[in-house]
Amino acid sequence: QVQLVESGGGLVQAGGSLRLSCAASGRTFHLYSMAWFRQAPGKEREFVSAISWSGGSTSYADSVKGRFTISRDNAKNTAYLQMNSLKPEDTAVYYCAAKNGLTTPTENDYGYWGQGTQVTVSS
Repeated sequence: QVQLVESGGGLVQAGGSLRLSCAASGRTFHLYSMAWFRQAPGKEREFVSAISWSGGSTSYADSVKGRFTISRDNAKNTAYLQMNSLKPEDTAVYYCAAKNGLTTPTENDYGYWGQGTQVTVSS
């Protein structure tokens, strides 16, 4: 079991940056692959990025590639999403999620979810 709590969301102007954090409870954080998803108003939740348990493998949605960076610190039980060059279309609630095994971009593969943090990018 792992519990996830996101933080770091807020309001930022287009072109700005934010860093989201996902703090996990428990002593088995290092065993989980982690991912970030987002859900914009009126849209389905979509994959943003994922990172393997070791941090050695990462993946990104095409829409954020080159602008967002996922990372993790297993000693701190925390995953991060550094978001640069933000655009208004990045506005959404961002969720972190955890799963056993390999990373996937599929929402239903993840069994543990945080409550979400709002990111709003103004133009």
